[in-house]
Amino acid sequence: MNTKTSILILYYSSQGATQKMAELIALGVESISNVTAKLRTVPSLHQSQTPNTASSLMVTRDDLLSCSGLILGSPTRFGNISANIQHFLESTLDIWLSGQLIGKPAGVFTSSSTLHGGQESTLLSLLLPLLHHGMIVTGLPYHHPELHRTQTGGSPYGPSHVAGTQGDQPISKDERALCMAFGKRIATIAMRLNSQEGSHT
Repeated sequence: MNTKTSILILYYSSQGATQKMAELIALGVESISNVTAKLRTVPSLHQSQTPNTASSLMVTRDDLLSCSGLILGSPTRFGNISANIQHFLESTLDIWLSGQLIGKPAGVFTSSSTLHGGQESTLLSLLLPLLHHGMIVTGLPYHHPELHRTQTGGSPYGPSHVAGTQGDQPISKDERALCMAFGKRIATIAMRLNSQEGSHT
């Protein structure tokens, strides 16, 4: 039985808002006993962009292959995924061909400058490559009261945050709770799947 359950939280953050979400999601992941969160980022494609990597390392192929679950985050770019995340995803063709991510739980998160800046379209776009990889995608159920009362970010497709045009808008209480609940949800599913896999070996 694989006793190590590790959730890869992979994101790109140019102004720090998406990274703050990733760190909150990691807290939720690690609220489940025997589950660890691994924070990783992807390189910038342009020299003018400097990702905030203070608490994260650059992702490696082994990070992806060895994870028990994946949580993928990107800022919204014109209602779509950032080019940095898209470029990384397009480099995983050989992993798709091998099927090594099939059956692992996955989810997505995003931040945007404005309330109607394309959060849901970005989240749905992030889900597509995970479905192609055969991952078990999950969102946030509506039993979380924060989904009903949030006045900023928050979506059944995954956590979201309204960061402001300068990326300096604080994460709201509801956004924070949803980030942590999401991490806990993915970690719980990964633990259950690992236990089932172990019981059949």
